[in-house]
Amino acid sequence: MSNSIWASFIYIPMSHDNQKNHLKAYGIVYFSLQNGLKAKWLLNYDGGAFLIENNPLLENECKIRGVSYEVISDAKSQLILQEISSPSKNQEAVTLEKAPKIAVYSPKDKMPWDDAVTMVLTYAEIPFDVIYDEEVLNDKLLLYEWLHLHHEDFTGQYGRFYGAFRTAPWYIDGKQRAEKQATELGYKKVSQLKLDVAKKIRDYVIGGGFMFAMCSATDSFDIALSAEGVDIAESMFDGDPAESNYQSKIDFSKTFAFKDYQLIRNPVVYEFSSIDMTRKRRIPKTSDYFSLIEFSAKWDPVPTMLTQNHTQLVKGFMGQTTSFDRRNVKPNVLVMGENRTNREARYIHGTKGKGLFTFYGGHDPEDYTHRVGDPKTELDLHPTSPGYRLILNNVLFPAAKKKKQKT
Repeated sequence: MSNSIWASFIYIPMSHDNQKNHLKAYGIVYFSLQNGLKAKWLLNYDGGAFLIENNPLLENECKIRGVSYEVISDAKSQLILQEISSPSKNQEAVTLEKAPKIAVYSPKDKMPWDDAVTMVLTYAEIPFDVIYDEEVLNDKLLLYEWLHLHHEDFTGQYGRFYGAFRTAPWYIDGKQRAEKQATELGYKKVSQLKLDVAKKIRDYVIGGGFMFAMCSATDSFDIALSAEGVDIAESMFDGDPAESNYQSKIDFSKTFAFKDYQLIRNPVVYEFSSIDMTRKRRIPKTSDYFSLIEFSAKWDPVPTMLTQNHTQLVKGFMGQTTSFDRRNVKPNVLVMGENRTNREARYIHGTKGKGLFTFYGGHDPEDYTHRVGDPKTELDLHPTSPGYRLILNNVLFPAAKKKKQKT
C-alpha cells in the first residue's frame, strides 16, 4: 500500500521480450491522451517505450487489453528521462499532447479486412471515421489531423483489375457504382472525380495535415496529380481512348514522392507505372525482408518516431504496389525502410507545404500475397507484428508536440 503513494507513472515497454501486445499498446497510449493524461514516447528506449501519468483507469485498461505494463515511481521515471537526455545516447523523450482525430478514406461498402490500417485501428481500439469522395469534396478533411488512404486508385482505372477480373461480378458492380457516384457528384468521368479528390487531399497536406497511404494509393495518387488535364485512361475505363502521347505531358513537379516514371500503356497489365517493383523483384519469400534506417533521435525526431520498432528487420509483403524503385523516388524524400539488394524503398516520408506524408508499400504486413477474396488476417495471431507497428507509429505521431526542425 505504502508503495503505491510513490508510484506515479505507468511504464509500457515496447521491446521484443518485454511487451506481449505491441499493437494494443498504441491503443492504450491513444486512450490515455483521450482522457487527458500526460504521456511521453521514449524513442529508441526499450523498443520505443511509453511513459504515462498513472491513473487507476489506465491500469485497469492495460489489464483488460492484455498490454504489458509496470507501475514505477516518480524517482525511477526521472532516472529514465535523465538517462535518455544524455548526449551520448541516440534517444529522446517526446511529449505526446492530444489524441489526433483520424479519418480513413475508403468506400463505405468495403469490408474492413480489405485494408490493413482499418484492421489495426480496430484491433488497437483506436477510433476513426470512414470518409469517401463526397466528404473530401465538401472539405470534411479539415476536421481531422490524420488521413489514411485505403488501397485506392486515383487514376480512374479501377485498380487496373481489367485484365484478370473484368467479368467478375465485384468488378462490374464496383465500376457501375463508381460511375453512378461520379455522375451524382456532377462529373462525366470517374477519373475527373478522383483527380479533384486527389487535389483536395493534396491541399489538406499542404495546409498542415498528415497523410498516410499504402499499396496502390501511394503511386496512383502521385500519378493522378502528375496527369492533371491529360487523358491517360483507355476506353474500357472511361469510354474514350487515352491521348496518344500522354507520357510526354506528365508533370513530375506536381507529385509528392515520385519522379521520372514511365506509365504502363497496356490496359490488361495489372500495374500503373515503373514506380512499383512488384514485377521487377527477384526475391524469394524466405529472404524477403526490409531494414529500417536508424535516425538521430535528438536531431530528427520525426523519422525516428516513424521507425520505432522491436526489430530493425521487417518481413516483406506484397501488394498491388509492393515497393518503390529507388530511381523513381525524389531526392528530397526520406527513405525509412529499404531492401538494398533490390534497390527498392518500402517505407518513405516527406514534407509537402506545412504537412507531412508517409507512403508504405504492400497490402497486409501479415499476409504475404494478399489476393482478392483471401480470408482476413486475424491480428490476435500477430499481436507483436513489426510490419503493423509501422502503421501505428504513423497514427500516434501527430500527437507529438511539434518542435522546430533542426535539420
